[in-house]
Amino acid sequence: MRIFTFIVKLNLLLLLFLSTTATLYAQQTVTVTGAVKSAFDQLGIPGVSVLLKGSAIGTVTNTDGSFSLKVPGGSGVLIFTFIGYKTEEVAIPQSRVLNVMLNEDAAKLNEVVVVGYGTTRKQDLTGSVAVVTAKDFQKGSITTPEQMLSGKVSGVAITSNSGQPGSGSTIRIRGGSSLSASNDPLIVIDGVLLENSVIGGASNPLSFINPNDIESFTVLKDASAAAIYGARASNGVLIITTKKGLAGELKIGFNSVNSITKLGKQVDVLSADQLREIVNKNGSAAQKEQLGQFNTNWQDLIYQDGFASDNNLSISGGIKNLPYRLSLGYQNQSGVLRTDKLEKTSAAVVFNPTFFDKHLKLDINLKGSVQQARFANQAAIGAAVSFDPTQAVYTNRPDFNGYWEWLDSSTPSGLVNLVGRNPLGLLQQREDRSNPYRSIGNVQLDYKFHFLPELRANLNMGYDVATGKGTVFVNQNAAEQINRMGINNRYKQNRANTLVDFYLNYVKEFASIKSRVDATAGYSYNDYQTKFYNFADFDANGNKIANSDPDFPFNTPQNRLISYFARLNYNYDERFLLTATLRRDGSSRFGPSYKYGYFPSVALAWTLKNESFLKDNKLISALKLRMSYGITGQQEGIGNYGYLSTYGLSTPNASYQFGDTFYQMYRPTAYIPDIKWEETATTNIGLDAGILNNRITGSLELYRRKTSDLLNQIPQPAGTNFSATAIINVGDMLNEGVELSLNFVPIQRPDFEWNFSLNATYNKNTITNLTVIPNDPNYKGFPSGTIAGGVSGQYAFINAVGAPKSTFNLLQQVYDPSGKPIEGIYVDQNGDGLITENDLTKGKSADPKLFLGFSNNMTYKKWNLSFTMRANLGNYLYNNSFSQRGNLTQVLGTAILLNASPNYLVTNFKGQQLLSDYYVENASFLRMDNVNLGYKFGTILKNKASLQLNASVQNVFVITKYKGLDPEVPSGVDNNLYPRPRVFSLGLNLNY
Repeated sequence: MRIFTFIVKLNLLLLLFLSTTATLYAQQTVTVTGAVKSAFDQLGIPGVSVLLKGSAIGTVTNTDGSFSLKVPGGSGVLIFTFIGYKTEEVAIPQSRVLNVMLNEDAAKLNEVVVVGYGTTRKQDLTGSVAVVTAKDFQKGSITTPEQMLSGKVSGVAITSNSGQPGSGSTIRIRGGSSLSASNDPLIVIDGVLLENSVIGGASNPLSFINPNDIESFTVLKDASAAAIYGARASNGVLIITTKKGLAGELKIGFNSVNSITKLGKQVDVLSADQLREIVNKNGSAAQKEQLGQFNTNWQDLIYQDGFASDNNLSISGGIKNLPYRLSLGYQNQSGVLRTDKLEKTSAAVVFNPTFFDKHLKLDINLKGSVQQARFANQAAIGAAVSFDPTQAVYTNRPDFNGYWEWLDSSTPSGLVNLVGRNPLGLLQQREDRSNPYRSIGNVQLDYKFHFLPELRANLNMGYDVATGKGTVFVNQNAAEQINRMGINNRYKQNRANTLVDFYLNYVKEFASIKSRVDATAGYSYNDYQTKFYNFADFDANGNKIANSDPDFPFNTPQNRLISYFARLNYNYDERFLLTATLRRDGSSRFGPSYKYGYFPSVALAWTLKNESFLKDNKLISALKLRMSYGITGQQEGIGNYGYLSTYGLSTPNASYQFGDTFYQMYRPTAYIPDIKWEETATTNIGLDAGILNNRITGSLELYRRKTSDLLNQIPQPAGTNFSATAIINVGDMLNEGVELSLNFVPIQRPDFEWNFSLNATYNKNTITNLTVIPNDPNYKGFPSGTIAGGVSGQYAFINAVGAPKSTFNLLQQVYDPSGKPIEGIYVDQNGDGLITENDLTKGKSADPKLFLGFSNNMTYKKWNLSFTMRANLGNYLYNNSFSQRGNLTQVLGTAILLNASPNYLVTNFKGQQLLSDYYVENASFLRMDNVNLGYKFGTILKNKASLQLNASVQNVFVITKYKGLDPEVPSGVDNNLYPRPRVFSLGLNLNY
């Protein structure tokens, strides 16, 4: 009994002691609160680790970046760490409230990388993958997203198509993989696979995406990274990830960029006095009488200083754990070519809530854009360099709306037929207006199973819908209309693309065997449908043109792709990595025997840095060796019904006569039942390295891409098919290259940071076969690159076995002892005494051999200076402006006088020499794309907002030997290029 009493008393004493101790501890414990934000965009960072230094006491920040931590005594140092950001140690102040700014760490940024169907850890990557985030984007006036990526990634060439507002760019990853099919990469935005075809009334399909909504670009370059997309990944994959919502307090961001665009250079033409001298020396009496008394610079008249304003508002926050982001954008841009104008209004809504204790994640992404455009008549560009500068702009005559024109009373219209129209009149009297819109969106559910948290199920349902519509109106008095009736025509198309993806993902750490497994398997359904409306033609007064009724009011091409895919990532001891991928695609574009294709890949990597002999090495901070092989596919370029026997309407000149009437008839088209996928097999070897605590990082890639079963449009032997040409699988092509990327952080101090990067890409392209019979010596190849001027059917290039694609194929010019070209004299290559097509000689290639990119960024206190430069080396360009207009016939060879290129004063050619290789020029160049100066005012409005101002110049300068307007022409033939302007911009960024 006494023992029992003693135990009870002892328990009471212990209970009293513990309660007293707890009370004393509670009295000594102080709650510390605060928020952690990104120094880059002032937004809260969720998931930041907050640890009391020297203890195990810690927490993580909430979705809005806020935290609360109980600290004994209320003093000490808190350590803030988060992937992709520099670690900060901050002493707890007397107020017990901390607001911490984390700076991005270039060495650790993007530890989690977005890849096809999910994400992966950066250290688990085995393929060639490049990531570019907002801090590295090109600055200034950006109209289409891909411009922000220009010059930033090795192996990726982005060439602006023209200076037209919203015209977009030509994107090539590792040189492209095809000859006649598409060379455009697959573009994926937030899990929605986009169709790259042009939308009616829009100059570029990517112009509908607001660049300000983009968070990052991920480029998948080799087959190991891209094979998960199978049949559409032969040209690489560009994944666009947009900004998401962050729960917490309301955050408002506003940015505005206002720009002035100026024409940097005009096409060289003869002055009015030079033209008078030539005509007075060589022209007839009638031609001399045609000379006017004016000195008109037609290029000055058609070009102008443009203005652009780009304004964006974003609102983010959370309502009862419902993170959201809303954004609105408005862009208004006038081109340097008069009457060219683009207005774009965009909106995006994003919701990212989680349910069931964060086991179910819901992502809703909705984006929409409406454009209003007026397209300038680009025929005015060619007219301005050819129209007689001695003539007036306007006339007192009421004809042709007051514009001066060449007259001929013997024609029904009173105009000289076919040639010479007032350039300014061509612009002002044509209204080509469009009002397209597009919406892209998806709903994605990601569920982590309660009974097996390592397993996730992901369902993604997306859409891409668009309507392209517009009208073309030309006044009946306009000289452009020889029939004097005018034009009032309209066009329209609707697009409705849908997709459904479902996959399971299993990620598990097996500590006992030092292994990590990340496995994914899924299903994908894609449906692509476009409805083209066909309308009759109308004159300017709205009267229907006779016999212009369409045979069908609309046509609706459609194709589907059904796929199964699987991927396994295996990591052993953070040293050895394996990635294996397989995709099975079934396409409605192919017949039953060739409908399905299999696209496998495998990759291995060895993380040498984690080996014992390098683990403690202070110099080398990262080292990984990668190897991969895989096959990707291509199905573009064959149409939606390539394997079927179909019928098409004959051309008007192939009509049948019944009585007094001619009828167009339906006839069978080319029939190739065994058409199949174009396939590209890629071998890639890569080395990633970092030294000096990753102050210097880089990667080296070597690749070999062999494309087989090329989809080519080739002639058909007479009597073997219903068409003279058909698209069939024939030929092989090889791309081999080396890529180098280097990043440097020479200075990294609290008040001064300097980092720069450079990349280099060498690509060699070779056509290895183009015929059914391998390397048939009787087949010379097929031409491409149409040359303007003279008769039709003249080409600058040939695609032939043993040479790169787009190889110049021209006559070899003969020169006199002084180095001047001799007109009409060429090397007789076969010695038969005649100069024929058999004497055409393969020469240089239009594609660069070497691409270079250089980016620089310097931050000193509140100032920031950055610039980007690019270089193309080893590329050549055909100067069609010289060849078409640099001769006497250009001036005197028609019923009217035309202006010419000053190149005539160099050659004194009397006639056109279009096939002379004299006009092939070295077009290597160095271009400074962008220079940007920014100043951060810091916090304003009682520390509730931050303000930054930026000034930038785009297209700063170009250094080149090329004598034409611009050395960067995607087609390789320079003729009537819409000039790229120089852009001066002022920007403001306000975050509240």
